[in-house]
Amino acid sequence: MTNVIYPTTNFKATEQIVVERGEGVYVYDNKGKQYLEGLAGLWCTSLGYGNKELIAAATEQMGQLSYYHAFGGKTHPMMMALADKIREMVPVDNAKIFFGNSGSDANDTFIKILRYYANATGRPEKRKIITRERGYHGVTVASGALTSLPANLTHFDAPVDALGILRTDHPHYYKGRNPGESEEAFVDRIVGNLENLIQAEGADTIAAFLAEPITGASGVIVPPAGYYEKVQAVLNKHDIMFWADEVICGFGRTGNDFGCTTMNIENPALMTLAKQLSSAYVPISASVVRGDIYEALIEPVSEVGVFGHGYTYSGHPLGCAVALKTLEIYERDNIFEKAAKTGAYLQEKLAPFAEHPLVGEVRGRGLIAALELVSDKSTGEGFPPSVAGFLTNACAEAGLIGRPVAGTAFALCPPLIITEAQIDELTDKLAIGLDATLEHVHSEGLLKAAS
Repeated sequence: MTNVIYPTTNFKATEQIVVERGEGVYVYDNKGKQYLEGLAGLWCTSLGYGNKELIAAATEQMGQLSYYHAFGGKTHPMMMALADKIREMVPVDNAKIFFGNSGSDANDTFIKILRYYANATGRPEKRKIITRERGYHGVTVASGALTSLPANLTHFDAPVDALGILRTDHPHYYKGRNPGESEEAFVDRIVGNLENLIQAEGADTIAAFLAEPITGASGVIVPPAGYYEKVQAVLNKHDIMFWADEVICGFGRTGNDFGCTTMNIENPALMTLAKQLSSAYVPISASVVRGDIYEALIEPVSEVGVFGHGYTYSGHPLGCAVALKTLEIYERDNIFEKAAKTGAYLQEKLAPFAEHPLVGEVRGRGLIAALELVSDKSTGEGFPPSVAGFLTNACAEAGLIGRPVAGTAFALCPPLIITEAQIDELTDKLAIGLDATLEHVHSEGLLKAAS
């Protein structure tokens, strides 16, 4: 074992796969074994591995301007061009863009901007943020407090109360419904709970409601029809901003340009971008803010002298150059449209797995999906998290990389360039992994009912 402290890893189970190279939708370990990369790295390597155009764009930029910062009036062409391109694409009115390095720091930036805006507009108390149970929004101290997953909170003493972070219901019908409750009734109940929370806290103390259109690490939750329309009606009624975390959903993942488009979310005030912005070839993120919010900051910033926030690598030329080329490829090669077609095929191929004895629900949109693992199909009771871990290892043994999420689910999110033939390969290997896991749970006596 090396001296690395590994992120989001069991310290007693490190260095299980040593990845040495990648090509297309495949990666290879140090023993030469091939794996179909069923999670696009970490929901991010949209154009796969070894894309020569992205490598060339990076090489050219390194030769021309390897680094410059964006402090104190300095800038460079790549950063300005990328901001202009993002502005053209996003459904945010008169968008302004702040660049960072990861989705975590992009969400962290918004916590600070919301507070700055509250003070600038004479409403310093309007700073609370509503997130959802089972939400994931990053791991910095601030964005980690926005996250609701136990592993990201336990032992860290996140300053949830100090930051004014509130929690409302997750929109997962399968896990959250009451007995006999329809999807429409479920939506009405949890949206009603949201409005009750707003009224109890006071709308004049709440700045924003934060959500991934379709969640990632919390289990690929696809809310029922009508959920976001009703949520936005409540938010608009109470003058609360919608903050869309598009770190995973953005740039074609759900079969559209953004998850907001797929889920009928209209004109978010804030939008967080990262991951597929550069196909993960270079770290870069973008905090996209509505123009009137930015305008309200100009005079207060001028009085202070500077906007006292920013990173050494904000708008790094290399990240901007690779992101620009990535967006060019998306547009030129109709990647989003192709991903919509292959995404529909993936969902069609995964749907029959709902009949497998271990699977209670198959869910997803486009090229993102999850299988909910259950020990009892009649009740939806889940397994201990070790079962999702076993499935992950069994799939890896079969040559497929996926990821256990939210304790009881197994997620898939392949590169956007995957073909239908490769999706067939993915589902064949998934079947092998599931059958091996079924044998395991039988031997351990963990399967309570099968149907």
